[in-house]
Amino acid sequence: MTRKSRWYDVETRATLALPAFRITRNLITNAQYAKFIAATGHSAPDVDAETWDGYRLVHPYGRTRCHAWIDGQPPSNRDDHPVVLVSHGDARAYAGWLTRETGVDWRLPSEADWEKAARGVDGRRFPWGENFDPARLNSADRGPFDTVTVGRFPGGGSPFGMLDAAGQVFEWTATPARRGRFIVKGGSWDDKGCGICRPAARHGRPAGIKHILIGFRLVRGAR
Repeated sequence: MTRKSRWYDVETRATLALPAFRITRNLITNAQYAKFIAATGHSAPDVDAETWDGYRLVHPYGRTRCHAWIDGQPPSNRDDHPVVLVSHGDARAYAGWLTRETGVDWRLPSEADWEKAARGVDGRRFPWGENFDPARLNSADRGPFDTVTVGRFPGGGSPFGMLDAAGQVFEWTATPARRGRFIVKGGSWDDKGCGICRPAARHGRPAGIKHILIGFRLVRGAR
């Protein structure tokens, strides 16, 4: 389906020189995001049925319920899962709060930042090397068709130590796609194969979407 939809036609091929930066080893978790919610009163991750149906996604609304927060609290037994149901604006708000809390400038990675951290300087096809290995990531090839604890697949780490860069959930970047959309990277737990889980794969999602397949991580350092 992704090939028929020509998702891979927009991949770019270039050699870039980027300033030094640091990226979080793991995706931002529910537990980390909960501190932000408690401190700021920002709306907790959730989506109503009408809004979800308006996205016209393949996943039924009922599948969102295990990811939705109740009374400002993360779903049970998912503290160390990546936070999802967060819009691009939610992710940026978290980065802004963390910057104020720590005095360090945190931000969403650009697409180039993210891809370098995931592929290394040798431009490998997957974070761990050239060949797909379903044992190294959370994808639909081996299940559980859901998010899992971050960092559960150390064998899937990138040359820079970045974990879950393939599979688990897509990740917001700061790079715009067409108007009102931003590039997401990384593939997710419902992908199989896994063409979309290659770090070079890219597509845009509406900035306001709150999706069970999209989370984020942050970087600090030169822009």
